[in-house]
Amino acid sequence: METEKVSPVSDQARAELIVDAASRLFLAPGPGRVNMDDLARELGMSKKTIYRHFPDKHGLMTAVLDRQFGAIERKLVAAAEASAGQSFGARVERLLIAAGGELERIGAAQLATGRGDAVLRRHVDERIDAVVYRRLDELFREGHRRGLLAAPPELLGEITRGAVERLLVSGLPRDLGCTAADLLRTTVHTVLHGAIRPGGANEQEAGS
Repeated sequence: METEKVSPVSDQARAELIVDAASRLFLAPGPGRVNMDDLARELGMSKKTIYRHFPDKHGLMTAVLDRQFGAIERKLVAAAEASAGQSFGARVERLLIAAGGELERIGAAQLATGRGDAVLRRHVDERIDAVVYRRLDELFREGHRRGLLAAPPELLGEITRGAVERLLVSGLPRDLGCTAADLLRTTVHTVLHGAIRPGGANEQEAGS
């Protein structure tokens, strides 16, 4: 019969411990697959105890992802507050660099494209859209309303989405000895800054 040490911690605290360990194991970089047996060994508790808090691996992974995306959301809020009053380009850059760095750290793109089942991949997509891209789209629409963008906000949103998602799964950061967030910064300068009219709506375009 499977036994384990009984801990005086509360059910809520034990659930948090499980999510902590699951985050370390399931979101670790690399192709290795981790199962519930590995998690039980890491925690020093039975699978029965884990399943008492989370009925299956899918439910546990959803809790792990929701916690990670909650942390990403807090980072984006902090980035927005830190860039308040700065130029439009600086605000977009701070948002994207914060998002790219956090998504790279938790391996969200790898989860979305390779790990887990279809339901979890869809959950990752939905959370990235809600936490990151809706904020980005709102910022682009603001820039368009203020006359700061020479390109449609929808186009800039698609270009930036593609850059974020591609850089997170590309081997280019490794090949160049940098992070995906570093390359995303360069992408922002290359693509986005070329779409911002110097001086905004108050400056006439050259040749007009």
